[in-house]
Amino acid sequence: MKEKGRNKLGATGGTVVGLKSAEGGQELELNYYPRGNKHATRYAAGEELDHLAFQVEDLDKALAEFARAGHPAVLEVKGSSSRWAYVKDPNGIWIELFT
Repeated sequence: MKEKGRNKLGATGGTVVGLKSAEGGQELELNYYPRGNKHATRYAAGEELDHLAFQVEDLDKALAEFARAGHPAVLEVKGSSSRWAYVKDPNGIWIELFT
């Protein structure tokens, strides 16, 4: 995979790196949070998955659908040119929704 970009995330205090596969076009996003950050957790076996992310056409509509299903947003973030939010699935795994 090749690096697409790297950015500091002021809203979460972390760093994000985007990678893209040359062959299939799959994308992977890696997130880093420094020690002491509320989003940084110690690694524990069985906790390899931080969250899944899905691009949606209408973030407000998607958030409303999740809320109606009993999964309200636990965090909403606004960047200078983007907006995304997180909900938790029934197993506690964070799901990121972005436009």
